[in-house]
Amino acid sequence: MTFVVKPRIRHPQLPVNDLGLTRRDYEGAVSTLCAGCGHDSVSAAIVAACAELSLPPHRFAKISGIGCSSKTPSYFLNKSHGFNSVHGRMPSVATGANLANRSLYCVGVSGDGDSASIGLGQFAHIVRRRINMVYIVDNNGTYGLTKGQFSATNDRGSTSKKGVPNLYEPIDLVSMALQIGAGFVARSFSGDKKQLVPLIKAALAHPGMAFLDVISPCVAFNNHNGSTKSFDYVRGHSERLMEADFVPAQAEITADYDPGTTEDVRMPDGSILRLSKVARDFDVHDRIGALEYVQRSQERGEVATGLLYVDPDAADCHDILGTVKTPLNALTEADLCPGEAALERLNESFR
Repeated sequence: MTFVVKPRIRHPQLPVNDLGLTRRDYEGAVSTLCAGCGHDSVSAAIVAACAELSLPPHRFAKISGIGCSSKTPSYFLNKSHGFNSVHGRMPSVATGANLANRSLYCVGVSGDGDSASIGLGQFAHIVRRRINMVYIVDNNGTYGLTKGQFSATNDRGSTSKKGVPNLYEPIDLVSMALQIGAGFVARSFSGDKKQLVPLIKAALAHPGMAFLDVISPCVAFNNHNGSTKSFDYVRGHSERLMEADFVPAQAEITADYDPGTTEDVRMPDGSILRLSKVARDFDVHDRIGALEYVQRSQERGEVATGLLYVDPDAADCHDILGTVKTPLNALTEADLCPGEAALERLNESFR
């Protein structure tokens, strides 16, 4: 993976936060994603949220899997701890990082393929274990790195740019998160900065599992079977001298609409994404009501956005397991090996 470092020169009058840091201090390398990719908007929202909250960048552990979305931790919080893990296995690494050092802000970035396909089991179990983290899915309904196959979150009946329909029902990660115990569940759109940044700030402040599904359009192209311009077809009918690819630049897709209203957003391929923002009087403490609201929106062909559920009395895995307040990686040998007498007392408690 190639990283492009941003120039160190910056405007001398950039505003600073309570830590004396500018927003530039929360950025990362130059993005290598397609111009106009919604994932870059999510990264920018994370940068804005952390800077506005005056959180120390070195107190973050950012974990990802494999995919376009999983490249994005390179583009924010360059002074933080990071780990790019195996496809679909980000939750396992995030669990280990959180258990080892509970003092870090843990942010996991994944994609709809990384979480809803190969990593679906991992996603389910990290939610039910209530790991104290912010789990963000950049959801574009397609496999961008492999040129546009439908992912498991793509709606049944939706078509590719060439009109090929998706034949299968979608997996809704928001509904799953609501059903299996996430204490904070929200959905947003990458182009709606006014909604997305506050949601990320709220997720960072939430104690326990905070899940945020972000609809993030892929501005590139779908590469499907039957196309004579597809990679597979060209590779099978030509002699390659080198691998080359070109994705034309697209304008960033944005949206700005009021709570309780619906907005139609046109995608690069001409399709329409219908967003429905929850009303101001929506009850975010009703888990069953939130689940019904999400599913009713799906029936109407709408994508419900906003804070859908939050548990004011949420507990995380450390509360459930009764771990010590000191991060496990900071415990001394005396703490970890208290001696034979302590071991005997522990064994006696189980007799």
